[in-house]
Amino acid sequence: MQIQAVIGSQCRRDWEHTDAATAEPVRIAAIGLGWYTRGRALPALADSDRCEPTVLVSGSAEKAERVAAEFEAVERTLTYDEYAEGIGTDAYDAVYVCTPNAFHLDHAAVAADHGKHVLCEKPIERDSGRAENLVGVCDDAGVEVMTAYRMHTEPTVRRAKELIDAGYVGDPVAVRGDMSQRLLKRVNPDPDQWRLNAELAGGGALFDIGLYPLNTARFLLDADPVAVAGTTGSTHDAFDAVEETVTCSLRFPGGVTAACFASHNARQSSSITVTGTEGQVRIEPAFFQDQDRKLELSRGDSRAEVAVERVDQMREEFDYFADRLRSGADIYPDGRHGVVDVEVMEAVYEAADRDTWVEV
Repeated sequence: MQIQAVIGSQCRRDWEHTDAATAEPVRIAAIGLGWYTRGRALPALADSDRCEPTVLVSGSAEKAERVAAEFEAVERTLTYDEYAEGIGTDAYDAVYVCTPNAFHLDHAAVAADHGKHVLCEKPIERDSGRAENLVGVCDDAGVEVMTAYRMHTEPTVRRAKELIDAGYVGDPVAVRGDMSQRLLKRVNPDPDQWRLNAELAGGGALFDIGLYPLNTARFLLDADPVAVAGTTGSTHDAFDAVEETVTCSLRFPGGVTAACFASHNARQSSSITVTGTEGQVRIEPAFFQDQDRKLELSRGDSRAEVAVERVDQMREEFDYFADRLRSGADIYPDGRHGVVDVEVMEAVYEAADRDTWVEV
């Protein structure tokens, strides 16, 4: 096959259905103004020609006003109570939910009640029951819901999937993926943060970053696991309620296997590799946003390494969402795609507790 035909235009948006110059921008209400929304989501929305951040919703009116001053497109700010009451619904078309996992359902239900579409951060909820309810209320209201997996629109991952789909690796046999970071050192030193609260987060390293190799394996293989095994562990006192480290094995249809590792107390690292009967595709680094990506290819005696231009992953994700809303094309990953990951992760915890394989 001609590799250049796939990777020659690395960052092409092969998912576009509408012309950004003529499509009406989607007005977004950002729900939750934590560091990720402020530092990643809002700058991406402000830079987009398909979306704009017109409403900010926060538990603190003062915080919302302070953040709003940094973004010209913001028309108004709301408290959570005002958002729930339906104030300001004429100022936005859809919501972006970026709060602790256990609040996703509540905010999505409000959006659905107001007839607004939903882009919900991953994992879609803290447990599969609430995740199903979230999708159900959106379905009942006739609004779209998308799970915010930015790897699905990351150009390096999309080019890897094209190669796999075109047969470059032959028949996929195995996937290896990992993601690790020092949470308390690099992200948030507070031992009482919500990511370490089982009721708010649903889980630890698996729910927060282990989800990246798990979901990207599903995306690259275009398949869902049928059985899982796993182990979890913690060495730091801050991780007494959720796991610090997780390792899981996944069985996919056709005998394909995957091994995923994640840790909140290991050096920052991420990669994903798909090995097949004829070749191998590897991305490293894979999942962290502020890193240049390399696509490593091997088939027979041939080797190649391709540096892929860095993009704003959040803008790609927002623009995809807007393109789908304006075109009416199917959304992938939709809400039910997000539910599957929560079900798989719950099965990993069950498998770790029982020390056995668990069917999904």
